[in-house]
Amino acid sequence: MMLCSACLLGVKCRYNGEHKLNKKVLEIAKKEALVPVCPEQLAGFPTPRETCEIKNGKVITKNGEDLTEKFIKGAEEVVKIAKLLGVKKAILKEGSPSCGVKRIPDDTFSGKKVPGSGITAEILKNNGIEVISEDEI
Repeated sequence: MMLCSACLLGVKCRYNGEHKLNKKVLEIAKKEALVPVCPEQLAGFPTPRETCEIKNGKVITKNGEDLTEKFIKGAEEVVKIAKLLGVKKAILKEGSPSCGVKRIPDDTFSGKKVPGSGITAEILKNNGIEVISEDEI
């Protein structure tokens, strides 16, 4: 059993109200139980919602609102689910300020990505859970 970013399974939970259905992830789901999670929804954010990026260690909206604590709350809820189910691995959506494993938005709201980890990816790793992105499948 693994956690999986819900958007990769076709759930329309992304900031723009869309999904990022991934065929490789669906193939894994045929063989192994994947638990869909969306840390931003678990934090209480609506869908759709304003786009966010990480700047100087804080998660901010384009308008400059600091949503760091809510992002941490959502990540902690994902950790609770992982611990409850004994999950040791997660497939997360690359490039997200929550789920990015190796790349996150560059803090200019330009769509460019830079090396880094999202809030949930980092907190999962800090709790001993292996994280990979859909790019690593």
